[in-house]
Amino acid sequence: MANQDYSTQRLSQRYRFADPNMDLFFLAALGWGPAGGLSAGEAFYIASQIRDGDADSWADAFEKQGEILHAEAREWQQRGLARAVGEASLKAFACYRSAWQFVAPGERFIALFTKSQLLFDQAMTALNLTAIRFSVPYGGGELPGHFYPASDPAAPTVLVIGGADTCHEDRFLSQGRYYAERGYAVALVDLPGQGIVQQQGLHWEVEVEKPIAAILDELIKRFAVRKVALLGMSLGGYFACRAAAYEPRLAAVVATPALTCPYELFSGVAKQMEENSIQSAAALRNHQVLMWKAGVSDLASLGSLWEGVRVNPAHVHVPFLSVLGMQEGSIWKKQTNEWHAAIPSSKKKLLQLDAATGADAHCQGSNPLRLVQEVDAWLKEVL
Repeated sequence: MANQDYSTQRLSQRYRFADPNMDLFFLAALGWGPAGGLSAGEAFYIASQIRDGDADSWADAFEKQGEILHAEAREWQQRGLARAVGEASLKAFACYRSAWQFVAPGERFIALFTKSQLLFDQAMTALNLTAIRFSVPYGGGELPGHFYPASDPAAPTVLVIGGADTCHEDRFLSQGRYYAERGYAVALVDLPGQGIVQQQGLHWEVEVEKPIAAILDELIKRFAVRKVALLGMSLGGYFACRAAAYEPRLAAVVATPALTCPYELFSGVAKQMEENSIQSAAALRNHQVLMWKAGVSDLASLGSLWEGVRVNPAHVHVPFLSVLGMQEGSIWKKQTNEWHAAIPSSKKKLLQLDAATGADAHCQGSNPLRLVQEVDAWLKEVL
């Protein structure tokens, strides 16, 4: 299977597609369902319209269903049913968000992304959710986000940061909504190289504690947040580890998984791509997008930027939860276990989730709620 080693580092089980990239993001679309994304019926109908590994058919199928759901939202609007408007709009957002996953950087990517943002905000309004869109000045540009205040002003804030393939809005479906319903304030923000922030010339950063510090500055200034717990997912696991080491204002940090040396992952990807010359269209498109987000033209350039970068665990004294789904590959497992063992925090925990939990896939994409439950329980212990 082309690119097998890298892709199955995140999934070792097949769910719908033989193409591992498609299967991972189809699983993500399914995982968003309970928080307001697509139902299983809708997701599998879309999948039936997709040719395995074909990037264009993926984008077309999800975009077409997004159009259907957007039209449905307008019909509910004409009938005066605001909640149904919000529900259909949020599903339509999920479609447009999934649609851009395998679209090359350019006009279509931006159009799909922009449409998804519009639908997300329409859904928040129609569902009567207090979702405050805000931006953080940084590096000559802006980092976009949404803030969901808690009813109790003393409640902790969960700052959710995604990884290489995410936008902050999709973190609402994967994690954010659940924390808001549990009484937390929630902040969802794109870092450099996430969402479409790279359009501003802002790409993934080694010293990611700098944009995270800017985000904390804005959250404190504008929303008067108190205790902030950071949750980093996938490449966001590196962002979380780095912030834990160098940003003293965080009250607790969660990484799923904990990634301390991205170069090891990136070099592994480069080696596997060299060994597997035949790549699916989906894999190639996803690669193009990731290079765009990283601000480089190829994996060799990416490696040169990140070689020698490693988070020092000795700096970490903040409460830290390392989460590891057992489908994760050897690099993720190795770095997470080594990180947990090395950090001197007196309030650290390693959580391993096996197949019986249904949450053993990459970043618990197969059962996001289980991650929320574990994080919520742990935060109540350490905060």
